[in-house]
Amino acid sequence: MTNAPLPRISCVILCHNYGRYLDRAITSCLEQEAGNYTLHEIVVIDDGSTDDTPEICRRHQDHVRIVRRPQRGFAQTLTDAVLLAEGDWIAPLDADDWFHPAKLRTCAEAITPDRLLIDHWETVVGVDGCPLLPEPHPGGNTSTLLVRRDAASTLLPVTNEIHFHALRDAGRGHTLTEPLVNYRLHPASMTDRTLNGSSQHYRADVCVDLADRLIALTASPPAWATAAALRRISHRYRARAAGHRVEAHLQQGQRLRTLRPLVAMLHHSLRGRAPLSAWLRSLWSVARDRPLAPPPPTPTGAPASAFLHREAEAHGN
Repeated sequence: MTNAPLPRISCVILCHNYGRYLDRAITSCLEQEAGNYTLHEIVVIDDGSTDDTPEICRRHQDHVRIVRRPQRGFAQTLTDAVLLAEGDWIAPLDADDWFHPAKLRTCAEAITPDRLLIDHWETVVGVDGCPLLPEPHPGGNTSTLLVRRDAASTLLPVTNEIHFHALRDAGRGHTLTEPLVNYRLHPASMTDRTLNGSSQHYRADVCVDLADRLIALTASPPAWATAAALRRISHRYRARAAGHRVEAHLQQGQRLRTLRPLVAMLHHSLRGRAPLSAWLRSLWSVARDRPLAPPPPTPTGAPASAFLHREAEAHGN
């Protein structure tokens, strides 16, 4: 009897004008600890950068595959990460973050035949790379995932890493509490989150987009879920979208506009057989006319805890 082949992992770095951070991101992939996996490749997708990103890429061209093209935005870059990768598993990495040396080894140890998504916690750091929080923080964002390429491809095109969370909702995921990535907070990473309601409306749009995609898959279900499961998960994402709308309206001082999404949230929670705890929290926040999340962070001086509260709420943690 021969041993099963080791899982091949593709590290795919997503970069747009993050040249000042890119060297550390690439190096963190090159310096991964050995384990029961094969580092199949490191790919850098340079999404139309106008800074020194091409120069940084040239320094590593003997060890890294570089894909440079005109800017297409985060959604297309994340979709391309799946299309361009050749490994069995994909470890996406935002270029302003960097992996812990044990990232791939630890995630590979958690791989089983029935798991399609591994996610883990993160260490939150500032612009200078120094920790901002005393304890690890739950993940869910791009750099905290390891996803099976064939399963991820069934969800394309994606608009956000939240699309891959559907694999976890289908019972095919696993979460590690080890902080295996350094997640960097800096002003440029918060451009869509500094205005009241902006992040929540964006997340709502992503959840609706994913819900629509799951319904489309019911016509020919992928191997990881039945049509009934896809419909159930779709309802759950519509419930989450409605919850984001409730939060957005409260942040914008539009309490009267919360009624319709609050009703929709209850309807889809029931249809998706989801716990009603999230709906009850939203109902209570409307009753008090007080958003669940703290005020949005500002580019300077905002506590990391306020920003991360919104991140955890956005990812359902």
